Amino acid sequence: MIYHPCPNDHGQAVELTHPSNPSPQATWPIPSAVATVVPQGELPIALNGTTFEDWAEVPRTTHDWEQLAARRSIDEPPFNVPPHLKAAAGVVVEESDGRFWLVAPSNRFGGYSVTFPKGTVEQGVSLQATALREAWEESGLQVELTGYLLDAERSKSYTRYYRARRIGGSPAAMGWESQAVHLVPKAQLVHYLTNKNDLPLLKALS
Repeated sequence: MIYHPCPNDHGQAVELTHPSNPSPQATWPIPSAVATVVPQGELPIALNGTTFEDWAEVPRTTHDWEQLAARRSIDEPPFNVPPHLKAAAGVVVEESDGRFWLVAPSNRFGGYSVTFPKGTVEQGVSLQATALREAWEESGLQVELTGYLLDAERSKSYTRYYRARRIGGSPAAMGWESQAVHLVPKAQLVHYLTNKNDLPLLKALS
């Protein structure tokens, strides 16, 4: 049996029933290649001039995440959540070489083999702070929001997605909710984002 190195929110071990496989190290610097890392897997020292290293000063409280989000002002339209859905926020992180960062939810949670980081907005937490936190928790990446992308209705949530860029962190430090992180060329996103709920994102990025 293979377990995720990080326990879940209840301190329990997470068994990975169908573990993902990492890609060869040589794939990382090739813009046309898909690169994959698993929890605590090996990575190059840096990619496109930005190093891979654990985020040393991760915000620990809601206030800290809100302060981080407030450092940049992102213009966005009003967010009106349908009454039958939960508010959520997600992030589409584009690498400087044109590839996109995707996460593989552990054990295909929610029916997703691969998707973009996102999560439910907790009471009193802003959309932008939620997006930053989910990016780190699910992909291990420190990101900076660069703009509004779209709002999308999903199976249980109404999700606001932001565009973002990587400024630090390490995908090998992904939390227990992800069993792999992929860096995927734009032309191949259609082969990875196969859940119907991700179709609006594919259209927006095309």
